[in-house]
Amino acid sequence: MAASVAEIEELYRLRFTVFRNGLASVAGGAEPAREIVQEAFARALRDRRRFRGDGSLEAWVWRIAVNHALKTRRDLRETWVDTPETTAPEAVAPDDDVRAAMQALPPRRRLVVFLRYFADLPYAEIARICDVSEGTVAATLAQSHAELRMHLTPEGARP
Repeated sequence: MAASVAEIEELYRLRFTVFRNGLASVAGGAEPAREIVQEAFARALRDRRRFRGDGSLEAWVWRIAVNHALKTRRDLRETWVDTPETTAPEAVAPDDDVRAAMQALPPRRRLVVFLRYFADLPYAEIARICDVSEGTVAATLAQSHAELRMHLTPEGARP
């Protein structure tokens, strides 16, 4: 079941910002993420006949985008960069404490949290995108919750 050009274009129009914001922490900023998302959608259009329909079209494009972002980072031989521009303003809650807590997460965890709570993808699709098991997704989210709780719980307060 190949994806149509119209389906991919519609996904691009509806979810570009979500993709860009989700990949900003992997790409090192909003501008590199924009380029990665554009390249991922171009690849999806070119390879649309490879889409088998095992999962959603969005999850398939996410996987292309995440893989391209990770390859780009490896090719540039850069370390993960955690700067204020790394996550676009729409990608996190407006609360500064939440923003700081999200920035404190390692980039891979931040991506999984983003895919789950901002992109609203189920564990199975996140697992496909990140090429890990659903159990790893669950464990990553549990670790992220614990770390976020640690950053967001006032000193002396019990969670």
